[in-house]
Amino acid sequence: MERERLTLRSRRGRLRRLLAVVIFAGTLTFGCVGLGQLVEPEEVTPPVLEEETVEAIEVLPTLTPDPEPKEIEVTPEDVPGPQLERGFLAALYEQTNPRVVSIRVYVEEGGMPAQGAGSGFVLDEEGHIVTNEHVVRPAEVVTVIFHTGLEVRADVVGLDPHSDLAILLVDELPEDVASLPLGDSEAVAPGDWVVAIGNPFGLGGSMSLGIVSAVGRTIPTEATPFQIPQAIQTDAAINPGNSGGPLLNLDGAVVGVNAIIATDDGGLGSGVGFAIPAGVVRRVAPALIEEGAYVWPWIGVSGLPVNLAVQEANNLEKQQGAYIAEIVSGSPAEEAGLQGATRIEQVFGLDVPVGGDVIIEANGDPIADFADLLVSVAFRQPGDTVDFTILRDGERQQVTVELGARPVTPDP
Repeated sequence: MERERLTLRSRRGRLRRLLAVVIFAGTLTFGCVGLGQLVEPEEVTPPVLEEETVEAIEVLPTLTPDPEPKEIEVTPEDVPGPQLERGFLAALYEQTNPRVVSIRVYVEEGGMPAQGAGSGFVLDEEGHIVTNEHVVRPAEVVTVIFHTGLEVRADVVGLDPHSDLAILLVDELPEDVASLPLGDSEAVAPGDWVVAIGNPFGLGGSMSLGIVSAVGRTIPTEATPFQIPQAIQTDAAINPGNSGGPLLNLDGAVVGVNAIIATDDGGLGSGVGFAIPAGVVRRVAPALIEEGAYVWPWIGVSGLPVNLAVQEANNLEKQQGAYIAEIVSGSPAEEAGLQGATRIEQVFGLDVPVGGDVIIEANGDPIADFADLLVSVAFRQPGDTVDFTILRDGERQQVTVELGARPVTPDP
């Protein structure tokens, strides 16, 4: 195949457009589903809460695994499936719905007051509530509505745009409201039955049933260039207003926080739903509660998986590894000597980066693709060192990188 060789300098703009589809390709559009519908406000001028400054902190210890939820004792007699025992889902809903809340936010749109809707769930007996960061980020006032219809003010105590998670706090929980336990998201597998409960289209207390259709997805965030690893994909119906609500297994434990849908209609309707894994909640929530922020580790690279085009353009033996297309100036990757692409070639009519390192192992563990590299970094801490095995000009080399802290991301 004839290839047009170009310099990296002359094609850098095209390279960056290529990097925009590192993980996601095709015509799908990812849309946040928390503020998908704004409703006409009541004729009330809500008070404005004072804005708090959130500073980065050192990583706090993660939450310990929750015990098996003893309060939720509903168990189907047979293997869960389309023929679930009559009344099982109704009993599951009765046990879990009181622990799920609707969220109402008061914002300004074009200088005019408006309202938005989202979902959340009770994390602990102190009144902390988990939701999505994109649900409450623009809010001047946030309220929480419990299953009885009781509406109370909530304070935003922590925001993390990198994981799209936020923690709210209410002064007191109703007597009949308990917390939802966090489950083991790493144990979730395709084919598992899951339930989503939330506030789609402002219809609080809505439940949908589906299966886990894939795991280990990497999904974008609305406010940062970074992505969330190990997301859970589900066909359980998730719509605007479901954002921040729980994705539950049939034991009534939270395995994910519903966040976005991928659809070909601009994010306005049915599509494939994605949930932030409970493992990320377990890491981030304690820091948000204690300090208001969470510090993520960072190496400072952009890249893509080694597909056939990348393999042919770079003369690689295997379609394996995380291809490094660009290095961020001043990043830990640059300091360690990792190298990005030096030029671009055309393969199959596509611009393909050439000359960059390919990371194939991290501390001896194989790296299958760029999503694996994200996981290998994201669940460590700033200051940790990682020994990467790379391919450079066809030769294996070792590069040690000391992880830094992700740069502060400005508000969009």
